[in-house]
Amino acid sequence: MTSTSSSEVLLQVKDLRVFFELDHYHQRDLRDVFVSAVTHPLNFFFQRTELYSVLRGVTFSVERGMRIGILGVNGSGKTTLCRCIAGMMTPQYGTINSSTEIRAIFDTGTGIMPELTGRENAQLLARLFFPKIRDVGPIVEEAAEFSELGHFIDVPFKKYSKGMQSRLLLSLISAVPTDILILDEVLDGADVFFQKKLAQRMRSFIEKAGATIFVSHSPDQIRQVCNKVMVLHQGKVSYFGEVEPGIEAYLGLKAPA
Repeated sequence: MTSTSSSEVLLQVKDLRVFFELDHYHQRDLRDVFVSAVTHPLNFFFQRTELYSVLRGVTFSVERGMRIGILGVNGSGKTTLCRCIAGMMTPQYGTINSSTEIRAIFDTGTGIMPELTGRENAQLLARLFFPKIRDVGPIVEEAAEFSELGHFIDVPFKKYSKGMQSRLLLSLISAVPTDILILDEVLDGADVFFQKKLAQRMRSFIEKAGATIFVSHSPDQIRQVCNKVMVLHQGKVSYFGEVEPGIEAYLGLKAPA
């Protein structure tokens, strides 16, 4: 972790490149198989593989106090970038430098046992999210209160709506400040009132410590939560800066030609 006179850098991503190998298979009739085996025997045994670039030289820094909203159309590399930062994927090229604690949530069903109640699941997840904290009881109770689930906190999780699931998990993961918190499209299931409440909590969260990386397709959510915007397009950073110009750049990508 490095620092400057005016800001503290929590994360540095430099020239990040990730590609996937795509195998192409073609349905062929018996005649085509026979002709291919005779005329191109090597191609018969080896399928053609294409390298698909997901991230192409992504470079940026995250400073303490930043709430970065990542926008981009489907397939632009948002989740892949977040998974690399969280240590869940290894890029083929580039570096990610950070000595800070990074906490990430990608799915409201992560680690959930549907037969258990919301409170019981929260207790299990709290031990996963906060392994250094011995007594997670107060954290679970605070998250249950913040979620406003009421008596539903003791109802089996399988009975929860998508919005209720989002309320509980987001309340829990944001209960304890961390250096970098990554939220990947997990706010979409929550209602607008809870989104506003969570946005206020995140601002308070950031004032205490850390930074947030927030992935969403909703400009309104980005406005509520973020103070910076990154736009990913075809695996590259096409914009990184203030919120409104970033939203305009994103909407420009979605506009029909």
